[in-house]
Amino acid sequence: MPAPFGKAVCLPDRLPEVQPATVVAHVRVGDEQSPRKVVFPVTHPDPLLTRLLRDECSEHLIKQAADIGFGPEWKRVGDAMHGTLVLTRRGKGAVTVHRIDGTTHYIAAPVTPGEPLAELAADAQNAEVPIQLTPGRCDPHAFAEAKKAFLFPVRAGVDGGEQRVVIVVPPKDVQDRLIHYALDVCGLPTS
Repeated sequence: MPAPFGKAVCLPDRLPEVQPATVVAHVRVGDEQSPRKVVFPVTHPDPLLTRLLRDECSEHLIKQAADIGFGPEWKRVGDAMHGTLVLTRRGKGAVTVHRIDGTTHYIAAPVTPGEPLAELAADAQNAEVPIQLTPGRCDPHAFAEAKKAFLFPVRAGVDGGEQRVVIVVPPKDVQDRLIHYALDVCGLPTS
């Protein structure tokens, strides 16, 4: 039975400590008219909840400093699509992008390899880095089951801090162009 954790309560300037948690269920047994409230304590500290809180709030801290997204212009160069990863200032702090990883469908790489991939200095408003995408799979089943095709993990940090994953999703029009491109490169029907 799935039980949603809910959204983490993140702090604006640091990672919060994980707090004791409970699972609350409302259950109806047999012919009972009203559900009963049942509370299950979660072992504290729970490693899964600790990791989920750390990951979600780390992403939150990076997003407080800058938006990370895909640029609007994408051009096919041979069998690859070239575009940009764009960092746009939102708050304080220097943001460093260390890596962009691929998805179930696309291999992502910088056009010019290097570390770090991109840096948004604390006093800069924007930064861009050229990236390229190529198909990771060309089987028809992969295209039919494209649930996570556009959830690109980007490893970034603020002010030299620990690298954390931010999930970056291209806008719908870029997704549509990438699907059409991948189908073409893979030699699959586009309709």
